[in-house]
Amino acid sequence: MLALTPISLREANAFVERNHRHHKGVTGHKFSIGCTRDGELVGVAIMGRPVSRYLDDGLTLEVNRLCTTGAENACSMLYGAAARAARAMGYQKIITYTLDTEPGISLRAAGWQCAGPAGGERWTGKRRPAADLYPPQKKLRYEKQL
Repeated sequence: MLALTPISLREANAFVERNHRHHKGVTGHKFSIGCTRDGELVGVAIMGRPVSRYLDDGLTLEVNRLCTTGAENACSMLYGAAARAARAMGYQKIITYTLDTEPGISLRAAGWQCAGPAGGERWTGKRRPAADLYPPQKKLRYEKQL
């Protein structure tokens, strides 16, 4: 049986480093949630400020990382818990991004809606890194009004 548990950023980042297909951990967060099955950690969600400065209005929260071992229903459980916690904290909207090759079934099961393609494939401006951090990929933005 799946259960939610509080988790530190250090623990969540370590889980992401071990299990995520294409992302590393994050630098900071607002809070993180773990998902366990029979006492074993099978998934984590890390929530923080929106990466897009246009969406960082103080009332929007972003799921910066969600990672599981593939445990059935863990993704939907974590997305749902993230939205409930965000609403309880006074946020009005929660967002996340997926690759356009991912189906988004867990997001839709948790009541999220696809807002369409996301922009910002590459950094611009003075703070742009010399080399891309990740290869350019097409992304979709999902959101849920709280």
